[in-house]
Amino acid sequence: MKEILISSLLGIVILTADILKLRKVVFAVVLLGLAALAGSCIMDWGHNEIPFAEKGKMLIFDNFALAFTFVISVVSFLWFFMTKESFSSNTTRTDLYALAAFSICGAVVMVSYSNLVMLFLGVEILSIPVYVLAASDKKSFVSNEAGFKYFFLGAVASAFLLFGIALIYGACGSFDLNIITEKITAVGSMPGLFIVGSMLILAGFAFKISVAPFHMWAPDVYQGSPTVITAFMATIVKAAAFGGMFRLFSTTLSPMLAQYALVFALMTGLTLIVANVIATRQTNSKRLLAYSSVSHAGFMLGAVMMASSMHYKYLIYYVFTYSIASLTAFTALNHVSVFQGGDESTDAFKGLVKRNPVMAGAVTVSLLSMAGIPPLSGFMAKYFVISNVLNGGHIWLVIIMILTSVVAMYYYLKLIIAMFTPLENAGRIAVSGAQKMMYVLMTILLVALFFGASALEVVKW
Repeated sequence: MKEILISSLLGIVILTADILKLRKVVFAVVLLGLAALAGSCIMDWGHNEIPFAEKGKMLIFDNFALAFTFVISVVSFLWFFMTKESFSSNTTRTDLYALAAFSICGAVVMVSYSNLVMLFLGVEILSIPVYVLAASDKKSFVSNEAGFKYFFLGAVASAFLLFGIALIYGACGSFDLNIITEKITAVGSMPGLFIVGSMLILAGFAFKISVAPFHMWAPDVYQGSPTVITAFMATIVKAAAFGGMFRLFSTTLSPMLAQYALVFALMTGLTLIVANVIATRQTNSKRLLAYSSVSHAGFMLGAVMMASSMHYKYLIYYVFTYSIASLTAFTALNHVSVFQGGDESTDAFKGLVKRNPVMAGAVTVSLLSMAGIPPLSGFMAKYFVISNVLNGGHIWLVIIMILTSVVAMYYYLKLIIAMFTPLENAGRIAVSGAQKMMYVLMTILLVALFFGASALEVVKW
């Protein structure tokens, strides 16, 4: 219960500090709140707490919810720390920090729901602040356009999700996941309303996680949004969406995975092929990273496809290691583009190895990790997913995963080569000492997580 209280009160405390003209302490309050959220997850591990059980058992903080909440809190902590310098003023910072905090609250709800009503509320609490954050650069037309696109298409996806929930309620007479599971098990087959409702929910989730053919919004929104907000969407929002999706399809909607495995496999394969092929043609680095994010969503969808037999710890590992690499890449892109007067092309990275060696090294490691090169954690993340998909008998999908990973190596190398390409009269890109330490920390984490992957088998889940 502490987790939902901390996450919900954090945004209110930020707004209160703003009203009381205590903007200088907001950053410290945010970091302290996220540290408390992570600490409470560790303290409550194994308790399976159900807040307000007498009110209908709407949430459950089991090990699944606590593990995802811990990852979300850690990634959020890193996001706030790495993007601190990107906010122009204390006034703007408090507003955006409050919106991000409320979105994190929605993320916590999304991974801990035990009732479909709470799933919908979690999606909306997560999404609505992000719509505003995407359009937060008021002077930028593309930012306003990105916010509008995200809001409009997000509303459509929410409509699909809500309609699907309504149909499942019509088929089972309850929103409670346990009751729905019991009724479907007792009947022995899925009613027509249940099937249609499940497919609509899948479509709603497919938009939120940006997998084909529901991915078309991602490149435009990612490119138009402020880079630090793009990093938030590519990491925290995606982590929460996959956590909520895995919880639903590993329990209540698990019959869908058995009967419609081909649908999931085709969506996964299509996502990997489309995202990686189109990414090779990109010259805008932010758009390239957007398609990279769609590609990794394909891998994580493969984990959801195997939810009935694959342990959630492997998805958590993938989400965590991808979030670290993606956050590093987007933060560096923000620093480079600001120094280059808003230039986000791959050419803007030329000469980065001399202009800021620490940043160039961190970005190189993060891109190689996303490509799945050992000894970096991205390799182990992809290995876990591929091995589980192979055990499920989807050999053709494994081949696509391997081949598209090779294609991805091409466009990641394009950025790496640009960083090591000499550039005459290039000025240094200066960042603070704290920012340099964060780049070093992220690099160390990507290596350490590779060697620490064995801990997944040691920790009691």
